Amino acid sequence: MDRMLVVVFNNESKAYEGRKALQDLDNDGTISLYAYAVLAKDANGKVTVKQDDDFGPVGTLVGTSVGSLIGLLGGPAGLAIGATAGVLGGGLFDLHNVRIGEDFIEDVSKALLPNKLAIVAQVDEQWTAPVDLRMAPLGGIVFRRALSDVTDTVNQEEIAAMKADIASFKAEAAKESADRQAKLQDRVKQLESKIQAQLQKVQDRRKAVERQAQAKAQRLKSKADVRPSL
Repeated sequence: MDRMLVVVFNNESKAYEGRKALQDLDNDGTISLYAYAVLAKDANGKVTVKQDDDFGPVGTLVGTSVGSLIGLLGGPAGLAIGATAGVLGGGLFDLHNVRIGEDFIEDVSKALLPNKLAIVAQVDEQWTAPVDLRMAPLGGIVFRRALSDVTDTVNQEEIAAMKADIASFKAEAAKESADRQAKLQDRVKQLESKIQAQLQKVQDRRKAVERQAQAKAQRLKSKADVRPSL
């Protein structure tokens, strides 16, 4: 199952041991580790990316999930750049792109207190025991959530409502004074712009999902190429 995984640790050494444990589980085929980043929160609450994976920038590999979650945990004002800037891909703070519920982000945020570290990873795991058993001796607190299907459709009801308003404003403008017509035409332009923005967002999201699928497939192929045949 494709999941978002966050493990919170009390210190840096344990966090890097946890990272190594995930890599070992990936190497032996127990899980598939698509991307990860090690985060640290300082005494002032600023989140720093200490290290990301060696498979390519997180924002490129799974920017619609790992990168977005990092951004939401750090916040627009709280995220600092550490070892890499790859996580700062487009759509960083779009909750929809994370593909998990807001409650998950709140739970992780409560555990990721100042002076603690966390591993944020997107993994494919068939059962939870392997990761949990490796993290428990390290004092790691594990949070996981299955990634929801990506919705690449617009809110049709909202679009229909805006179109109805546009039609109404146009009909009303035909009966009004020039000054009033100009104001109504401005509102029509604003609504048309919002509709186009929603349609563009769907198109961008669809392209991001396609890139993510290609990157994950390439990652799995790379793993298969380096593993010795039996």
